[in-house]
Amino acid sequence: MMYLSNKKTIMFITGAFVSHTCWKEWIVFFENKGYKTVAPPWPHKNELPATLRQTHPNSKIALNRLNTVLDYYIEIIDKLPEKPILIGHSYGGLLTQLLIQQELGSAGICMNSTPPGNVLHFDFSFYKTILDTSDIFSSKSKTYLMPFKKWQYYFSSQMAFEEQKETYETFLIPESKLIMLDIFKKTGKIDFKKKHEPLLFISGSKDVFTPASLNYLNFKKYKNHHSITCYKEFTDCNHLAFIEKNWETIAEFIANWLTKIT
Repeated sequence: MMYLSNKKTIMFITGAFVSHTCWKEWIVFFENKGYKTVAPPWPHKNELPATLRQTHPNSKIALNRLNTVLDYYIEIIDKLPEKPILIGHSYGGLLTQLLIQQELGSAGICMNSTPPGNVLHFDFSFYKTILDTSDIFSSKSKTYLMPFKKWQYYFSSQMAFEEQKETYETFLIPESKLIMLDIFKKTGKIDFKKKHEPLLFISGSKDVFTPASLNYLNFKKYKNHHSITCYKEFTDCNHLAFIEKNWETIAEFIANWLTKIT
């Protein structure tokens, strides 16, 4: 099977709470298929996770908001020689949707995506999740560092305890307390009727943070019949599906999907 030439660039977009170092194996995987790759950290997060945790509470990271992170990625894309393929996880999935809406990507893959604010639904557990991982009743000038128990429940459910601990220590970083609430502002909304480049939504059946049903609802909201919008659910995958043992199965599915739309 032939893959895209190395003229194509993939930009990996990290979600909230997680270090950009999570894409290490994905970078190798897609570069071996002829892609160029970039995986920029969010503003003020270009340090190893352990180092960033030592800076908590981090006043600079605390200033990150949806609009500032979005503008940051737009600035990076503007400097690239072409519109990249965007692969975003969780909050990075929302950023992918917003960047595709602004016609800044040639295709978008949204993994376990945080839904836009105008995806109305009656699963109130998601709104509880937002509040539970924002710590909004304390100082907004300080970062939020997710406790291990919440990481176990929301991010690494179904993993063995040793894997949960390893992923927590390897990838967890401090986060802005307001970034999750920003999805409900105007900046976090999608025009689902607008024509767009191909989008693929990927969910995990064991995801607690953004359940598969919520990812499917996000996918179904797109109404432009002249645009490609696809959905795939992977069985027994949690919110960290992209670093679970079967991550390569998901990566291969994405690679095959990309060959079909180009």
